[in-house]
Amino acid sequence: MCVFSQGPWRGRGARLRALRRPGSAVTLLGCLPGLSAVAVLALFAHGVDRSGTAARPDRSLVARHAAPYTAPKPRVVPRSVWLKLGGAPGRQPPPRYDDKVVAVFVHHTDSPNGYKCADAPRVIRHLYTGQTGDRHWDDIGYNFLVDRCGTIYEGRAGGVDRPVTGAHTQGFNHRTAGIAAIGTFTAGVETPKAMTDAIAALAAWKLGLSDTDPRTRVRLVSSNSKSRFTRGTAAKLPALAGHTDGFQTSCPGAALIARLPEIRERAARLQGRS
Repeated sequence: MCVFSQGPWRGRGARLRALRRPGSAVTLLGCLPGLSAVAVLALFAHGVDRSGTAARPDRSLVARHAAPYTAPKPRVVPRSVWLKLGGAPGRQPPPRYDDKVVAVFVHHTDSPNGYKCADAPRVIRHLYTGQTGDRHWDDIGYNFLVDRCGTIYEGRAGGVDRPVTGAHTQGFNHRTAGIAAIGTFTAGVETPKAMTDAIAALAAWKLGLSDTDPRTRVRLVSSNSKSRFTRGTAAKLPALAGHTDGFQTSCPGAALIARLPEIRERAARLQGRS
């Protein structure tokens, strides 16, 4: 006769209650013939709920399978490095934020290419002075700037990890980030590999925060009729776009535009996409 771990025979109801308690499976297996024990062990391995149906799969396994594609955060030089090179910056209002970044726009600064990489902070400070002085903007418009050696600099204030609303692409500053390549990249101009690699790494990281594939197209709504689309128009634009995709301009230059497909593919690989 079988004796359960919690006490002597108490009828069928007692047996069922016993089976639901920790440790009861081992005691029961000792009372069953070999094949029956294997069958019971299989039931416990797969899991059975009170209705007799199979238990749901482990949610942690599902969560791991559905995890977003992300990329490592590249090193970003803080804006304090270039901001200190010159007079005191003007007062600016608090930064504005969106809920997330689903697209990045690549620009060029339309400035000379012959700078030394050590002088890049001074070039950025000059760009800042032009945009806040001559154009009367409250801050530099780009969220990030990348020099010819692949160094990434923080541009607009608000925090590199946050979805800061920039001032880089007329009509499409919301839910986007602006990345400016320091220099002029018209047709025939060399685009340094270190620079394009850095743009890919930066775009992969920023877009990965919203699980956006750099090779896809995303829905953006124009906020200004001076863009390529009238205000309120929903447009399908590349998640990793050139300035010209959203605005009537030659920026970021024919040479850099030609490299965008390669940059998208590299950014996707950095996110772990095939």
